[in-house]
Amino acid sequence: MMRRTQPLPLHAWLGSVLMLLLLTGCQSAYYGALEKVGIHKRDLMVERVEEGRDAQVAAEEQFVSALEQFRAVVRVPDSELSQTYERLDEAYERSDVAADRVEERIDDIESVATALFDEWEDELDLYQSAEYRRLSEQRLRQTRQRYAQMRDAMQNAADSMHPVLLAMRDNVLLLKHNLNARAIGALRGEVDGLERDVAALRTRMQAAISRSNAFIDTLHDVDDGR
Repeated sequence: MMRRTQPLPLHAWLGSVLMLLLLTGCQSAYYGALEKVGIHKRDLMVERVEEGRDAQVAAEEQFVSALEQFRAVVRVPDSELSQTYERLDEAYERSDVAADRVEERIDDIESVATALFDEWEDELDLYQSAEYRRLSEQRLRQTRQRYAQMRDAMQNAADSMHPVLLAMRDNVLLLKHNLNARAIGALRGEVDGLERDVAALRTRMQAAISRSNAFIDTLHDVDDGR
């Protein structure tokens, strides 16, 4: 049975055309070109928040997987320490990449959010009806507030990854420099602390993922007129 090909993100097919605009820093031209083909900032906002949420889910899974590798090391015979080091080093590197991906997604969200909110604020002056302007201005404040809560939760989770990565790196370096039974004895004490760090990290990341989903629902409510 053939698997269906996953559709590309809605603006991916424009990447080759718009890459030059991005490289030259013409963000307004980039978003303007997208809007000419019917892709609005709100659509990009939803997509990038979803990508940010997915990156955090992937990062959480990777950190949990890495922790399992670190737990296993305390049961490894001395003769297998070299192979164990390779596994832990790979787990650390993958976790580092996952953390970088979360940071990149947050930057992408910030970019389109700034453009969206600036445009929304500028367009308030176009209203002839004072009542309509008041309603739109109130909606803008609410959306900005919810966005800020989501962004802060995502950034808090992202910031929490760095101490965990540092602890992982310390343990990997210890194994690298001391491939002997003494290194294993030291790691046994470190794994308990690492477990606590990863548990706290998962709590923050799950809170950020929930904030992301709630913010996406807010944007969908705007589409539905609620």
